[in-house]
Amino acid sequence: MSNIKQALQERILVLDGAMGTMLQRYKFTEEDFRGERFKDYPTPLQGNNDLLSLTQPEAIKTIHAKYFEAGADIVETNTFSGTTIAMADYQMEDLVYELNFQSAKIAKEVANAFTAKEPHKPRFVAGSIGPTNRTASMSPDVNDPGYRAVTFDELRIAYKQQVEALLDGGADILLVETVFDTLNAKAALFAIEEVKEARNIDVPIMLSGTITDASGRTLSGQTAEAFLISVSHIPLLSVGFNCALGANLLQPHLEAIANKTDFAISAHPNAGLPNAFGEYDESPEEMGEQIEEYLKKNLINIIGGCCGTTPEHIKVIADIAAKYKPRKAVVSC
Repeated sequence: MSNIKQALQERILVLDGAMGTMLQRYKFTEEDFRGERFKDYPTPLQGNNDLLSLTQPEAIKTIHAKYFEAGADIVETNTFSGTTIAMADYQMEDLVYELNFQSAKIAKEVANAFTAKEPHKPRFVAGSIGPTNRTASMSPDVNDPGYRAVTFDELRIAYKQQVEALLDGGADILLVETVFDTLNAKAALFAIEEVKEARNIDVPIMLSGTITDASGRTLSGQTAEAFLISVSHIPLLSVGFNCALGANLLQPHLEAIANKTDFAISAHPNAGLPNAFGEYDESPEEMGEQIEEYLKKNLINIIGGCCGTTPEHIKVIADIAAKYKPRKAVVSC
């Protein structure tokens, strides 16, 4: 664990790019998602990317390796939807532990292989903890504003199971990401603290919110600064933003928090905004130019990519990041 703290002081660390974007290149069919094991499963499974860690592990392994080859220091596990709450869509709640464990194990095997080849540049695995498909702060029913589709306790229990499996599988870091509702994130952070206490361990935590539109707020209504304040009671490795926006639109929100915290700052923006077909057109060079502005302003400790980014994007970002010193941060977690 101290390795990542040391690395953060020495250089800007590079996070990987999008898992989903890379998986789309494979054009997996329903049969590919099912594999032999789930060929008779009663629900449609296409689109359940987390399941591919069980049915197409070589593809997941290859994607991790491509990101490490491109210069990433950290790869995220293929577990963005790895909770019982999100897996209920596929009636796969019982598989949650296995999905997270195997995803972390695959990523750790690849990380260890790269670290062995380049001991001067240790590679790390971040257990990806997504926001689930429910919100604890708002009602999904406009006619019943007091209604909630999920409780804090249900989220806490679901996140705790995911966290335990990710740690058992070998994750070095826990990344609570794409936070659109800070109450959901607090449930995840509470669960992590419970696991840390029960196991008597310390594990670095990255927390990454998402600014949903030009209003500069999360979906649950917080500004960037309010989001930072509301999570600063937890000893975090880093805090930052990902998804929803391209690099240029994300910059003002990073500026809003960079001088207000001693935590490391992370960002993994999208490759621009989606076009009319939901695809991302921004080239690695275009994205790299925008990200260089972060580095010139000394805003960043950890940088990577979200939707639409590929190993080509990460290679350009890694080459640019290598030219700059990291923002000063107090790494105390």
